[in-house]
Amino acid sequence: MPSMVVIATTAVPDHLRGALSRWTSEVVPGIFVGSVSARVRDKLWHSVTEVVGNGAAILIHPAATEQGYAIRTAGTRRRVPVDFDGLTLIRMTAAPKVKEMQTPS
Repeated sequence: MPSMVVIATTAVPDHLRGALSRWTSEVVPGIFVGSVSARVRDKLWHSVTEVVGNGAAILIHPAATEQGYAIRTAGTRRRVPVDFDGLTLIRMTAAPKVKEMQTPS
């Protein structure tokens, strides 16, 4: 039975966005929404994780949890889902440090 999925992408290859748009609608740049079966959802997510590269992606789909949904991530993100006694909470990681430019003495 089809269920709603949301996939958000950041800095992913254009061909991945094209592949996702075959099964879902890109409602705003990088945000894909659709209603697909669990099998199609898992195949789409496998495709995303294979080519995400330096980008990032997140999948939100219905699940039998207290919150009613599950979160999967791929790539490097500052927001990391963490299981806290059955609830998925979002933990913020530190921002990457920018190397300061060195001036010659």
